[in-house]
Amino acid sequence: MLRLEGNGCAQTCTGVTRRDFLQVGTLAAAGVTLPGFLQAKEQGLIEDDDRSGILIFNLGAPSQLDTFDPKPNAPAEIRGPFKTISTASPDIQLTEILPRHAKIADKFSLVRSCYHTSAAVHDAGWQMLQTGRKFVGGIESPHIGSVVSYLHGRRTDLPSHVVLPELMGRGGGNLPNGQAGGFLGKAHDPFVLMADPSKPNFQVPDLLPPPEIGTARLNRRQRMRDIVDRTLRHFEESDDAQLLDGNFHAAYRLMTSPQAKSAFDLSKEKSKVRERYGHNRFGQCCLLARRLIEAGVRFVTINTFLTVFDEITWDIHGSKPFTSIDGMKKIVAPMYDQAYTALIEDLFERGMLDKTVVACVAEFGRTPKVNPAGGRDHWPQCFTCCFAGGGVQGGRVVGQSDPIGSVPVDRPTDPPEIVGSIYRGLGINRDTILPGPAGRPFPVIDFNRHEIKELF
Repeated sequence: MLRLEGNGCAQTCTGVTRRDFLQVGTLAAAGVTLPGFLQAKEQGLIEDDDRSGILIFNLGAPSQLDTFDPKPNAPAEIRGPFKTISTASPDIQLTEILPRHAKIADKFSLVRSCYHTSAAVHDAGWQMLQTGRKFVGGIESPHIGSVVSYLHGRRTDLPSHVVLPELMGRGGGNLPNGQAGGFLGKAHDPFVLMADPSKPNFQVPDLLPPPEIGTARLNRRQRMRDIVDRTLRHFEESDDAQLLDGNFHAAYRLMTSPQAKSAFDLSKEKSKVRERYGHNRFGQCCLLARRLIEAGVRFVTINTFLTVFDEITWDIHGSKPFTSIDGMKKIVAPMYDQAYTALIEDLFERGMLDKTVVACVAEFGRTPKVNPAGGRDHWPQCFTCCFAGGGVQGGRVVGQSDPIGSVPVDRPTDPPEIVGSIYRGLGINRDTILPGPAGRPFPVIDFNRHEIKELF
């Protein structure tokens, strides 16, 4: 039977709350049983709190030497054309193309010793830096946000995990891009914006009713939603009832939710706030990410770019159709510098940064030596990742690369440790077990890996 607690929480005689009951119902399709869910919660592997995460994926891969790991004493063909500048942290130096980063360097920390041993192709790195694993044997591991969706479910009418503005496109290796639910199932794929929030009259396609559905039909579907809600309430009183189609209910709830419409409505922001982030696609995605986290979304992934083939990106090979170092200086870096720092400052000013881990990662670094075309090529042997919020201590440098930025010489850090650190910021224990392929136990991160403890 149910008993009603004084705080308004419906609870069964076994101690299962309505929230637990509905949450485990969304997990059942992926193979999680109610006892397993409750056991994980009891062991502290699942913390049902207010932590959130933002993953900024620097698609194309920034040059470590021209941004976060300058080598001012290296030969000109190594150090590149940019000066090294001091920052708000005595331990961090950056290049001159990130002046706004320099002013808030006490709020983020850098890991300068990142590397991986996979192929030097974009989508291999995309997969590893968003899942912690290689794509091997046809097994696609879930994105961090999909794991969050699986373990915690949604807080509100909004999805648990949102990708802005679109999924990654082609990377040249014909591999999965890592932005899916993987073996957890399509129920934990992210909600994808599929629109540019910097455009005039920006609207989210999936929040708009199909054109063939008029007001009368929409009202009928609203009444259907009420029936679904009553059915769910009845389910709590029944031992054997089956959950209705969760995906249909979630999609309809999103489309008809005033809260969802409000969260995605950038017109509610003052013009000076929008200007602070920058009137471009990445800037407005960062602002939208803050709004979504504020409204209850648990995890947001922002792709700085969508592909390395059809637009100017961090992929600075130097010759067309790729970007030059000068293009990075004049176009990419200013956009990124403005939007990232606006996001960190905004989260801090609103008291959200401590509970929101913000990780900036990339698929690899760039070659230490400038190539004949005046650019730098793919280099997974050494790169830098950036962390802020979620318990991360700002102003720190973890690890060190050699004098030319080619390999780690202190605290080598691989993708599982990078992903594990994001999980720590989210309050997810790295020993948490997922139901993997064929139902076999699958840890969120391999047991012999650790998060980057020096960040916290």
